[in-house]
Amino acid sequence: MMMTNAAIKRSRAARNRHQAQRARRDMRSWQVDRRKRTRHLIELGGLVIKAGVLDLTNDDRTIIFGALLWMADRLMSKDGERVRVAWNQLGKMAFEVEQSDMRD
Repeated sequence: MMMTNAAIKRSRAARNRHQAQRARRDMRSWQVDRRKRTRHLIELGGLVIKAGVLDLTNDDRTIIFGALLWMADRLMSKDGERVRVAWNQLGKMAFEVEQSDMRD
């Protein structure tokens, strides 16, 4: 009985490894698109963390969502273009500071 259970576990582990390997090499267009979307979402989440929003809100998703809704509202307002330019410049400066800190 013990040998059978061990053999079943090894077989399952081998099957799982094989399926994971196939999934990594799967190049169907929907799979590629899904991976691109997943990577994009991870990068956006990284920006939330990099900006310190996660810590400042104690990971309160209602606050984060509310702030994002406020941003969208500002971008759709009559001052939207001015806000977009200002935020773009602020973001560029932050990335440049980060890059220079990484070089030092």
